[in-house]
Amino acid sequence: MENTTLKLRGMSCASCASSIEDAINSVPGVDECIVNFGAEQATVKYDPRRTDLEAIQEAVNAAGYSAYPLQEQNLMAGEDDVEKRHRLRESRDLMRKVAVGGIISTVLVIGSLPIMTGLQLPFIPAWLHNPWVQLILTTPVQFWCGYSFYINGWKALKRHAATMDTLIALGTSAAYFYSLFPTLFPSFFINQGLTPDVYYETAAVVITLILLGKLFENRAKGQTSEAIRKLIGLQAKTARLIRNGREVDVPIEEVIIGDVILVRPGEKIPVDGEVIEGASTIDEGMVTGESVPVKKQPGDEVIGATINKTGSFKFRATRVGSDTVLAQIVQLVQQAQGSKAPIQRLADQVTRWFVPAVIAIALLTFIIWFNFTGNVTLALITTVGVLIIACPCALGLATPTSVMVGTGKGAENGILIKGAESLELAHKIQTIILDKTGTITQGKPTVTDFVTVNGTANGNEIRLVQLTASVERNSEHPLAEAVVRYAQSQEVTLADVKEFEAVAGSGVQGIVSGHLVQIGTQRWMSELGIDTQALQQDKERLEYLGKTAIWIAVDGQIQGLMGISDAIKPSSIQAVRALQKLGLEVVMLTGDNRRTAKTIAREVGIKRVLAEVRPDQKAATVQKLQSSGKIVAMVGDGINDAPALAQADVGMAIGTGTDVAIAASDITLISGDLRSIVTAIQLSRATIRNIRQNLFFAFIYNVAGIPIAAGILFPIFGWLLNPIIAGAAMAFSSVSVVTNALRLRKFQAKPVV
Repeated sequence: MENTTLKLRGMSCASCASSIEDAINSVPGVDECIVNFGAEQATVKYDPRRTDLEAIQEAVNAAGYSAYPLQEQNLMAGEDDVEKRHRLRESRDLMRKVAVGGIISTVLVIGSLPIMTGLQLPFIPAWLHNPWVQLILTTPVQFWCGYSFYINGWKALKRHAATMDTLIALGTSAAYFYSLFPTLFPSFFINQGLTPDVYYETAAVVITLILLGKLFENRAKGQTSEAIRKLIGLQAKTARLIRNGREVDVPIEEVIIGDVILVRPGEKIPVDGEVIEGASTIDEGMVTGESVPVKKQPGDEVIGATINKTGSFKFRATRVGSDTVLAQIVQLVQQAQGSKAPIQRLADQVTRWFVPAVIAIALLTFIIWFNFTGNVTLALITTVGVLIIACPCALGLATPTSVMVGTGKGAENGILIKGAESLELAHKIQTIILDKTGTITQGKPTVTDFVTVNGTANGNEIRLVQLTASVERNSEHPLAEAVVRYAQSQEVTLADVKEFEAVAGSGVQGIVSGHLVQIGTQRWMSELGIDTQALQQDKERLEYLGKTAIWIAVDGQIQGLMGISDAIKPSSIQAVRALQKLGLEVVMLTGDNRRTAKTIAREVGIKRVLAEVRPDQKAATVQKLQSSGKIVAMVGDGINDAPALAQADVGMAIGTGTDVAIAASDITLISGDLRSIVTAIQLSRATIRNIRQNLFFAFIYNVAGIPIAAGILFPIFGWLLNPIIAGAAMAFSSVSVVTNALRLRKFQAKPVV
């Protein structure tokens, strides 16, 4: 299966989104299609052996819309600018039509005031309320300003569907063509004892107000994508390369992997790379959300789009184009904004039947009022009001706009949310599991103690360090790196290893210079039948101090013991306290021994500890917690955390960890600061609260507005909803939903004390 994102054009309401979903899902080979009306995107999963992108685009075109592929490469190359220009052209076209419609509508309303108020207003020229003058003035508004409603309505009719455009075209046409009849044949109405009233101003004002609402909605929707535009704007435009000993400025698109780049103070780092000369401090806040500048020296990685603060340095490009961290962030945000939250399902089901139901209600309204009263004016006003006030747009925009703003806000805070489902689920978390090494701790353990059975005589200690580090060099475990660094600090030369083997959750072994070297846990040593009694007191002392003890055996005999300590991150204690204040159960999960684990847990304030858990048991441990009915989140950073991250209801990966862990997670915390977990949960809660507000307003608006427009209050109060007011309410209902969603841009994580 392949995944692609399509940018859609031509949608006017949530019913259009449903039509496109049906069209794409009907293509053989398409597994799943999700259309996001707010983001104007379709996310499609398909089998490339059975269909291709062209066939999917043709299905969209046949449905009356257009689509083109939107990829992160296009986006970073300025595709967003193309979309911005398209939105600008659309806004200018709407502004022209609103201006023309506004002027004409004002004249028509002034001309209709004597009839509307029943008062003689001598300051209004009589010719202004002449039906023929009003017909001439209304016609360009009806058919030029309202052209798109007819075209889109006709397209919908051809595919046996109905949209918001259908409702507007029907409602305004009813007012226009009804008015045309008494204009052409006034005597017929007079002979029937009826007043030849016309409602041209209703048609013109309604079209103008709806276009005005679309203009505001268009601008507001443009602001929901502001996060992606900000991210793209972070990218440097040029890079200063060192070629043949000379400095050359080139466009960023021409940088290739391996290029050496010079960065001076105050400049943006063009692409991702590794420092090879010089040192500086880098402001990575725009990518990680971390405000404190980070020191960089040779061997350290730098991220493109971050800002060099103090010194000059040279670095070698390691990732360019769509492979950079910034490009991947843009891609993740784009995917998240195009996804659909489960809470939207109800709104989707309603919008599929919304327009046909409204048309049926409008017809029923006309029949009932005309049959009971015989008053065609009353029947017409209520029918037009029902058609005009109904708004599927508000329902369609309620969820996606909040999701777009929420995921964008997350990216600004260094939190990458892969999809709307993860964003929604995060607010339900009850239990959060924190991996110890690299999550609660720095993940850079250091050898602090080294005890040998035979002491230091005859170079025994140096020889044992050589054997141990030679084997550990082949392992990727953080503890192994600590051993290798310790050997390097002792200037020990490492030897070749044969038959290396890593035993998951236990240790490593290999043959060095003819000796079998085994390094690992006490449990593993017991399983191997190796006696550890000689250094048992040292092991207990190290564990009491919160250090990890690893045993070293040579040729089946214990020879030494290393104590390794991993410093706790400064933010861990605050983060754990804040999570507990939010009402979450915090659990620490580790493969380390129970005594060391409890010491670390006690320091950070965690009460529940799951220790001595092997990597292959982590996912099962998560599943066991889930079986008790809890919504479980897992936070980790290593390869061995990936199955548990995937098993959890919400997997959160530390962005400083491995690519595998990040790929398996639902949320990535770029900075590695555990306080980002608190921010992510608070953001999820704020977003869901915002979505519920939007859905409430959208449903209440339609549930209350349609009956009022149908005249339910007329028998009680003698009051009818003027179609002009209905048009204004409809026009601004979707604007109010988008505006409410935009309030999320002011979101700030609240300190929990």
